Amino acid sequence: MSTPETATARLTRLLTMVPWLVNRQGIDTGQAAAELGISVDQLDADLRLLYLCGYGQMPDELIDAQWENGRVFVTNADTIARPLRLGRDEALTLMVGLRALAAVPGLGERDAIERAMAKLEEATGASAEAASRVEVAISEGVEAGLLADARRAVEGHRRIHLRYLVPSRDESTERDVDPMRVVNIDAKWYLEGWCHRAQDTRLFRMDRIESLEVLDVDGTPPAEAELRDLDAGTFTPRADDTLVTLHLGRGAAWVADYYPVETVEPGPDGSLTVTLRTADTLWLRRLVWRLGGHGTVVSPPELARTVTDGAAAALAAYGIDASAPSADG
Repeated sequence: MSTPETATARLTRLLTMVPWLVNRQGIDTGQAAAELGISVDQLDADLRLLYLCGYGQMPDELIDAQWENGRVFVTNADTIARPLRLGRDEALTLMVGLRALAAVPGLGERDAIERAMAKLEEATGASAEAASRVEVAISEGVEAGLLADARRAVEGHRRIHLRYLVPSRDESTERDVDPMRVVNIDAKWYLEGWCHRAQDTRLFRMDRIESLEVLDVDGTPPAEAELRDLDAGTFTPRADDTLVTLHLGRGAAWVADYYPVETVEPGPDGSLTVTLRTADTLWLRRLVWRLGGHGTVVSPPELARTVTDGAAAALAAYGIDASAPSADG
């Protein structure tokens, strides 16, 4: 299964590649690609990108990469070719991160983590003492057994059966999923996989998984399954999602910062007109109702009518006629 490479993964490889090539001047392109674990075409693409990188914009501030005649030469890259030296804050951050990683249920590389921690503690002294006082609770809200089962399914390519709560519809759904990875984003655990119910890749928040069963069925995702690029967050709008335009008063301007909007147009009175895409408008209707008049749906018109009708029905339940004039006229 071929999946698109994320920007983070490529950046990591490039930062590793530069010092490696600097210390192997003239290496054959085929050998370099093989040892780096990439294709010759990918190496060519990476070198073309390196040619545009550096600490400035002048020619002598950019990395010089030459790979004609089947051999690779990388120069003017001393800035990132030197061995990494960690400052105190960086070492502390790394140790806390390792402690968080060690807390992941079902992790099979604990020996490597403990060895790295021991080396860092020996090298940093005071920073190690500070790191030891940090309490890590990375699995908060998710049962350890659930995380361990999910990781086991990913590693063993086993299909899983989920009972999953969909908050926007306030209902639990049953679905079979071919798991692709388990990731932690902003202190929340997610399971990403091919959902047979949706016939597409889906990202499931693990604190919303009510039950998870690992099936004795091959769980290899289909060839069209693609991992999301999560660098920009967990929400990825699709081109066929409903495009919604909202008008937000000053009291609701926070919506533009909290939700992934596509466009923002400020008004002279401090209001905003924003557009966003969504596949499920139920959560959006509830959002507009919660805004209590500070937000209105401009388009599409059918959604605007649904929001208006829902608000009127809610008022009617309290014996209030939505069409009657208010006390202030």
